[in-house]
Amino acid sequence: MKRLLGLLSALFPFLLSAQYADDNLLYIDHVYVDNIKTVQLNVANLPLSVPVINLESRIPLMLSFDDLDGEVKNYIYTVQHCDINWEPSNLSDVEYLDGYMDDDVDDYSFSFKTNQAFVHYELLLPNDDFQWTKSGNYLLKVYEDEDEQKLALTRRFVVVDPKVSIDSRVVVPAMVSKSKTHQEIDFSVDYEKFPMRSPQQEIKAVVMQNGRWDNAVTDLSPNFTRLNSVVFDYQNKVLFPAGKEFRFADLRSFRFGTPSIAIVEEVNGTYEVALKIEESRSNKHYISWDDFGGSFIIETRDQRNNALSADYGNIFFSLQVTAPLFDEEVYILGGITDWQLKEEFKMIYNPAVNAYVGKTYLKQGVYDFMYVTVPRDAAKREKAMPDLTQLEGNWFETDNNYTILIYYKPFGERYYQVISASTFSSSAR
Repeated sequence: MKRLLGLLSALFPFLLSAQYADDNLLYIDHVYVDNIKTVQLNVANLPLSVPVINLESRIPLMLSFDDLDGEVKNYIYTVQHCDINWEPSNLSDVEYLDGYMDDDVDDYSFSFKTNQAFVHYELLLPNDDFQWTKSGNYLLKVYEDEDEQKLALTRRFVVVDPKVSIDSRVVVPAMVSKSKTHQEIDFSVDYEKFPMRSPQQEIKAVVMQNGRWDNAVTDLSPNFTRLNSVVFDYQNKVLFPAGKEFRFADLRSFRFGTPSIAIVEEVNGTYEVALKIEESRSNKHYISWDDFGGSFIIETRDQRNNALSADYGNIFFSLQVTAPLFDEEVYILGGITDWQLKEEFKMIYNPAVNAYVGKTYLKQGVYDFMYVTVPRDAAKREKAMPDLTQLEGNWFETDNNYTILIYYKPFGERYYQVISASTFSSSAR
């Protein structure tokens, strides 16, 4: 049922802003309640894609998530236009949206033949009732109950209005000390078909590795021009630790097992799944294999319907080490964690097995991940990035996916447009 507030938003946009004021709102990918699991936002039918979509695209984004409470709830959604720094932009609602300002997430189905009961929700954006009219950064917000408006989840996505082209390449870092462990990105932007007055002042760029915002290189300005293009050719700035190919947990069958699983037991109606013990790779040779770029897919081989019949289970991870780390803590990191350090993915050292162990509740599928370390000291951890060096290692040959976003704000304009996006693999260098 369409909400009256959506009908009034064209006349009273300030009402909507007040209605959705939320002190807990974070402008990141985040889940605010424990009953929401397995949130994905991708280009429809491309589960491994980053949520970047062209303004006039006929292929929508798809949001999906499960509510483990197992009963239908009234979820509503809206979006917020953001600036280049993921803060609310200066645009009012009616300037970037056409249609209802908020609407129901009314496409839902019940789980089928699973131990864990859940309701699976899906939402396509844009749709017949809801379209955006401007390019830029957007935050999707999903609330439970139109009266109480309890924030359930947020997801970032980018809408692109293609105006310029990007030529990019992965190069060996100029710093000799990082030439075998890091990957450097150089690129140029051709604006011949989209004239600009002052491209070096009007253009900004963002570079992401494997769809991550936590370690993205942002606020990049061109460092020189060449004919009808601007060039981003920095040394030791657009630089990323290369890592290694992602580890993976294959959880597609709780009945027959997979190469990743050591033991499966069903205890009081819940699957308890122990993965095979793994080791540090920091001193091991680089081995290439296909991975998901840190993301995950939902799939089950025990039933026919992946979304509704993939079950949940307690998944036990273990990483064998010779001794516990004194100054660092160990976490699982990947799309599985929204690229954030979450308590449910923290590993604890168990001296009985000489290993770091962890447990989390996951839906059947295949999950990419890595083991990272962060300083144990809270003050140091706030300033540090998750480190791959101790437990994974970094090799320049690693295949990573990079996304370049080009932002444009001419003098006098009130918001940043996104005028180009490009995703490419480092193996294509």
